Amino acid sequence: MIKLRTYVFIDSLQPQLAAYMATVSQGFLPVPGDACLWMEVAPGMAIHRLTDVALKATRVHLGQQVVERAFGSMVFHHRDQSDVEEAGRAVLHSLRTREDERQKCRVAWSEIVRAITPDHSVLINRQDRRGSMILPGQSMFILETEPAGYIVYAANEAEKAANITLV
Repeated sequence: MIKLRTYVFIDSLQPQLAAYMATVSQGFLPVPGDACLWMEVAPGMAIHRLTDVALKATRVHLGQQVVERAFGSMVFHHRDQSDVEEAGRAVLHSLRTREDERQKCRVAWSEIVRAITPDHSVLINRQDRRGSMILPGQSMFILETEPAGYIVYAANEAEKAANITLV
């Protein structure tokens, strides 16, 4: 049985998140304004069949696919929200499940580190060269969710709501 862990629809990718996703994308690059759907399932190998269903259902583009033993995830996107929503419905139908049956999001960790030191900022910037850099003196909000796929929704909504930098 395939378990739906994450099902996250994003109506309009914000510029920083779209740019970050493009740096790690193995497939077609998303652009700001695209709608996207992020899905994670268990077991991981099941993601191949679900990717096939999504891509054959509409004109969506596959941005990323990660296949591990325990979990598999995919992100597909398109400028037209209805294509993304329809591809998602096709996948849910093939799973014989509904969006509200996905695993609920749980905040695993959240904290604010204020006034990052120069040493700390250098190490953070070296660890993750895909996003923007954090500068000494800036504060950093850290959020971890379980399943991890929900973090993209939080990042996109934060970018919509406030003047932030995604690191």
